[in-house]
Amino acid sequence: MANKAIKYRLYPTSGQAVFFVKTFGCCRKVYNLMLSDKIQSYKDTKSFGKQTPAMYKQTYPYLKEVDSLALANVQLNLQQALKNRFSGKNHSGFPKYKSAKYSRKSYTTNNQNGTVAIMGNMIKLPKTGMVKAKIHRQPEEGSRIKSATISQDNDGKFYVSVLFEYDIEITPVSKTTRNAIGLDYKSDGLYMDSNGCKADMHKYYRESHEKLAKAQRKLARRKGSKKGEEQSNNYKKQKKRVAKIHKHISNQRLDGLHKKSTGIANQYDVVCVESLNMKAISNKGFGNGKATLDNGYGLFLRMLGYKLSERGKYLIKVDKFYPSSQLCSCCGRKQKLKLTDRVYKCRCGIVMDRDYNAAVNIRNEGLRLLREAV
Repeated sequence: MANKAIKYRLYPTSGQAVFFVKTFGCCRKVYNLMLSDKIQSYKDTKSFGKQTPAMYKQTYPYLKEVDSLALANVQLNLQQALKNRFSGKNHSGFPKYKSAKYSRKSYTTNNQNGTVAIMGNMIKLPKTGMVKAKIHRQPEEGSRIKSATISQDNDGKFYVSVLFEYDIEITPVSKTTRNAIGLDYKSDGLYMDSNGCKADMHKYYRESHEKLAKAQRKLARRKGSKKGEEQSNNYKKQKKRVAKIHKHISNQRLDGLHKKSTGIANQYDVVCVESLNMKAISNKGFGNGKATLDNGYGLFLRMLGYKLSERGKYLIKVDKFYPSSQLCSCCGRKQKLKLTDRVYKCRCGIVMDRDYNAAVNIRNEGLRLLREAV
């Protein structure tokens, strides 16, 4: 049994768009009300209590107009957020109130007896009926729809992410396979692999930087750019133009990363990488934060993880403190290098690119870890 989500672009009518926006607001309202009551309940009784969306429908009648399952999922999300905070398994903070300005515009509804369905170039959704969509991809044969998440981006476009459940039998690849590759992160090209090939990755943010800067300068001159100032219609239009440029950059990056990760997942059985903290690498101390974030290497690793898993293959993560850049991939001798040293020279006579040498070491260490697992 496996789950897979497919995201489709929606083209709602004006009435359907109004309903979506209203549902976003009602979900945010219920979340904030329930969080406030839980905080007050804990102060009074040392218990969060049990709150449900139905408790607020009499006071706020407009909550009856939206999908009840969307409000029920808000309750589940808040319960999970509190559970994560006190479980001790992760570093989640205490849930915060959702802002109308900054919070993500989305809601999730469940499929109950065909309330969510794909029919031709339309998607059926509760309370809205048939919504026109771009069905660019069909689900796996025999899959079942579990839920749908409707969202709106800052550029005003609507999307639906449909979650499918399907039966699949994955045959794992033998752990003794030698069809492996090692990847070493490069800020100027995404990665260098153990075959000596550098990924040819565009710097999409840099390529659109001039256009984005020009649009942002126009936005700064519109009425509404100052704090507390009423936003004019021209300000809102220009803000949407800026959001469209950001979305275009994001789509370009996603397309490039999907193509790279799919190619590697199809070609190799084992992919060995370092478990890097990309957030730490992108800080001001390294001086290359924009290049690091423009690469999207962390997202690339997540893509590799689930694509390899679907194929029964392996993503092996080598510890980030493993001295891959300091070891000679030929004789194993260790020597310290500065970040400015881009060529690895060893006493055994080997001379090679520093990142190429590191990628070979990462592949060898990853295969060793895989053999130990066997």
